[in-house]
Amino acid sequence: MAQAEQVYLGLGSNVDARNKLAAGVAALRERFGAVECSPAYQSEAVGFDGEDFLNACCRIQTDMQPEALKAWLTELEDRHGRKRDLPKFADRTLDIDILLFGDQTGRFGNLVLPRGEILKYAHVLKPLADLAPDLEHPETGKTFARHWREFEGDRSLEQVDW
Repeated sequence: MAQAEQVYLGLGSNVDARNKLAAGVAALRERFGAVECSPAYQSEAVGFDGEDFLNACCRIQTDMQPEALKAWLTELEDRHGRKRDLPKFADRTLDIDILLFGDQTGRFGNLVLPRGEILKYAHVLKPLADLAPDLEHPETGKTFARHWREFEGDRSLEQVDW
């Protein structure tokens, strides 16, 4: 049996967002047991005109390999109404991305770790920094708290209950 890895997931939705995020976390708990989650943040849609998104970060433990986890998460998104025939930047019922998979780096099929969006968007970095402030980025060696302090992009986020 493979050793369990600590995995950080980014979750987002802008269609019935609170319910879809809650359903996503419930499915994660059913499959992986304990799931720790960050606060949720509301932010404007990126790359298109749409409803605001809610984003959060969750930590799970799994002995699945990265590609198998990605496939399972894709099925979960689909079960919650995710449409695959839309442009990259479009409304999302449930979007779950693998941000970090232990300290693994590199390409795993069509998955690249760590996910590049972590350091690019506040709606990804801030929830991760909340959940794991002292965890170090596997490529930069800086903690996520430090990355958030040094973040120079758009910080337009509002913490919301979910």
